[in-house]
Amino acid sequence: MEGWEQGTRKGSRLFGTDGVRGEANVELTPELAMRLGWAAVEVLAGDNPRPRLLLGRDTRLSGDMLEAALVAGVCSAGGEVELLGVMPTPAVAFLTRSRGAEAGVVISASHNPAQDNGIKFFHRDGFKLPDEVEMEMERLVEGAGVRPKPRGDQVGCARPSEGAEEEYLEHLLGVARPDLSGVKVVVDCANGASYRLAPELLRRLGARVVALHAEPDGLNINRECGSTHCEALQRKVVEEGAHLGLAFDGDADRLIAVDEEGNLVDGDHVMAICAVRMKEVGTLRDNAVVATVMSNLGFHLAMAREGIKVHQTPVGDRYVLEKMLEGGYNLGGEQSGHIIFLDHTTTGDGLVTSVKLLEAMMETGEKLSALSRLVVKVPQLLVNVRVRDKESWRERKNILSVLRSWEERLGDRGRVLLRPSGTEPVLRVMVEALDGELAEMAVRELAAVVEREMG
Repeated sequence: MEGWEQGTRKGSRLFGTDGVRGEANVELTPELAMRLGWAAVEVLAGDNPRPRLLLGRDTRLSGDMLEAALVAGVCSAGGEVELLGVMPTPAVAFLTRSRGAEAGVVISASHNPAQDNGIKFFHRDGFKLPDEVEMEMERLVEGAGVRPKPRGDQVGCARPSEGAEEEYLEHLLGVARPDLSGVKVVVDCANGASYRLAPELLRRLGARVVALHAEPDGLNINRECGSTHCEALQRKVVEEGAHLGLAFDGDADRLIAVDEEGNLVDGDHVMAICAVRMKEVGTLRDNAVVATVMSNLGFHLAMAREGIKVHQTPVGDRYVLEKMLEGGYNLGGEQSGHIIFLDHTTTGDGLVTSVKLLEAMMETGEKLSALSRLVVKVPQLLVNVRVRDKESWRERKNILSVLRSWEERLGDRGRVLLRPSGTEPVLRVMVEALDGELAEMAVRELAAVVEREMG
């Protein structure tokens, strides 16, 4: 197929840690999208000769193009598509399960800029696909196991969905229904998939809502706004005299909050606030949470004071979810605001997180600034070093020697983390220490030895 070689990104796995991503119409082409739609039917249909897939997208300009290609691929394999239109990623996961579809598909690149896009899939149970299923789809995309295409009345079709937004809103209101009468909330929708749903949800809870970055034009998604750029939200909260601000990313699976003083309340703070409240009311399973290695030492110290265990995983929500399912835990997430309440959702959901955070505020009667003081952040410094081979650092004796030296010096008053980037030729050097000067010394020395040995 013309243009296919460009779309396959040969020499690397097609699926990354969160689906297939790349620059739209360059790496992520319509040809690739069409093949992915076809492969999804082949792998995920099970015994259903006419499987149904739910398809949602964010507000990127390239979403229409990729949606059309994906639909063509699904229909060419005999599947049916229910078109959800612009819809948050977690809403697609929820609706896939609640409506009994064989799979859900989302066209989104989350917090990435508008020129990028991505395609990710959910199984009928609402969970992201395991590696072995993605590998089977990849094998088919690359041309293995091609079978004759259906004809006549066996060809698939697409139809617009009905009532999907309302069904998801009712689900959110069933998770928690704090009375926000008299509460003023500024909500930053990132010009993304939550631009209608987030303000409507807050209004139904009784809040006075100031909507920010809720006018998507296809190109302004995540542009100096949303959960990765909260400066405008911080200013607006103070300017409006609001009780808090809520910031979502482009596909609304993350939440970062802002307190009434304009201070950031990140995923570590939100997890801690919700974990303590869940423990108080007896709903925190095993009195434990799951967090990644990037969670601040201050989060760990706070959880230890509250008698809550922290189970650590590598960076990535799929690793958090795996640990939660393995241990039977019901709360986990990342510093970035990607938080999973497993009693209510199968993936990170910024809107679920927002109602749970608001519930904690309303039930305790505390301002967000007071609640967030639970976690006192330890100075955390991060340096990205460009390297030739990011995976080989464990074989470098000089790097390991300096690393061990700083681990011994910091002891239980700090920590060091070296981590290869998942998307760039970069080794990330992260140091935390109660002593900020000591953290700066450590990160400088470690970054210098990495640069010398591998740069």
